[in-house]
Amino acid sequence: MDVLPDDLQTELPVELNTQARCIVYDSQKTIYTLLLDLVKRKDPTFVLSLFKDLFINFVENVNSAPSQAIHEIVFANNEDEFKNTLKRSCYILVNNWEAAREHQAIRELIAILSEPLISQNPTSKKLRIIRKWLKNFINSKDYQDLKMFALKHEDREKGHWSYRYTSYLLVPQYIDRTNPIEQRKAARTLSKQLKDKFKFDLAMYTSRAASAGTIDNTLKNPTGLGDEVINLIKMIVARRGQFNYVSLANIFIQQTQHLTYKDFKRSLQKYLMFCLANKQLETTLNIKLTEKFNVLYESYDAEPINKLLLLKTCERVIEFLTTENSQSPSEMFILLIFQKTPLILVILLLKIVLICQPSRLRLEGCIADLIRYYENFSESDCQLIINFVEIFNVTFTIYAEDVEYNLVKINNYNSDEHSIPEWEDYRVFSQLKGNAKPGADSLEEKNS
Repeated sequence: MDVLPDDLQTELPVELNTQARCIVYDSQKTIYTLLLDLVKRKDPTFVLSLFKDLFINFVENVNSAPSQAIHEIVFANNEDEFKNTLKRSCYILVNNWEAAREHQAIRELIAILSEPLISQNPTSKKLRIIRKWLKNFINSKDYQDLKMFALKHEDREKGHWSYRYTSYLLVPQYIDRTNPIEQRKAARTLSKQLKDKFKFDLAMYTSRAASAGTIDNTLKNPTGLGDEVINLIKMIVARRGQFNYVSLANIFIQQTQHLTYKDFKRSLQKYLMFCLANKQLETTLNIKLTEKFNVLYESYDAEPINKLLLLKTCERVIEFLTTENSQSPSEMFILLIFQKTPLILVILLLKIVLICQPSRLRLEGCIADLIRYYENFSESDCQLIINFVEIFNVTFTIYAEDVEYNLVKINNYNSDEHSIPEWEDYRVFSQLKGNAKPGADSLEEKNS
């Protein structure tokens, strides 16, 4: 599991001399401490007004410690440090207002940063510098990342198609250790809330559909797959018995723990290809995986497999199947998606995560990279990709530990166990285990 450090101080650029670094560091600490204190005690309106005076209006007050602090940072003439101060200050407020369910305050904070006032050309030289830095920040990825926290629930439902997958788009923010600790915490918290909400909504939708015995159009389907999501769930849940995916993963782990790395890679390839229904596709994938595995960490071929090699290997295989450069889709991803076999790709990724749970973080980062790559295309042009992400979402949700899905045969007219199942003869039932609750608690209320 990825663990956040206790603290993450912004490293100052080397061009600042020792004295300047100390002054900037102390000034940043003054601002952070003040905001942490005020956001817990004061009304959001007061805090927003102070934030605007500091970062937008650059109000000069010789008797104000925070005013003097922001002046010291600007006087250092270092845009990166101003940006780092602004960014961390924003996430201090976002985290605390998120915890207090002050979602309107978060939206107002982000709106302040895009006010028309910033585009004006002031007479003050210092203010012109700040406005230039602010405009650069607004045009950067940092501001786009920040805007994710202001999206309402309806924005994610009706806005750009990529908004529906915000839980994955947040992953790069919280795995990037160069981001402020507050940003990483905010991103991880919101991502988990959105995943838990989807998990809960899918369980409720499935349960109510099973109770009704048919698809009720008044039931809210949390996926973009339409009514076919029920048959997809049945297909996934039907993989039970001796050779279900979890059992296969456990058998693989037991049988490979003492192998050399070279033999492990051969076994991993067989494990991934096991029970692949499409033989032509299996042949193609085998050829491509063999090429990759032959040179993968080959200097360790004679070494015994260990946890680190397992993790690094699983992460690399995930990249082979998704994106190898964190920017564009891999050759194997394109092959599987455009042959319209997204479920096969999802099952391959599931098999990897089941033998190495920590690799899931890298997988979700790759999913985010793919969404970012395709988000500039229209929704109609991205249906194959969207379909893949939806199937991925459903499949990995079904394998979550605190939701149990069971398939029950209602009609027994077709009793031949070797026959192809007629999914209308089955109903799927979902149940939250133990005290499991939707992590979002009342996320719709939070995002209203």
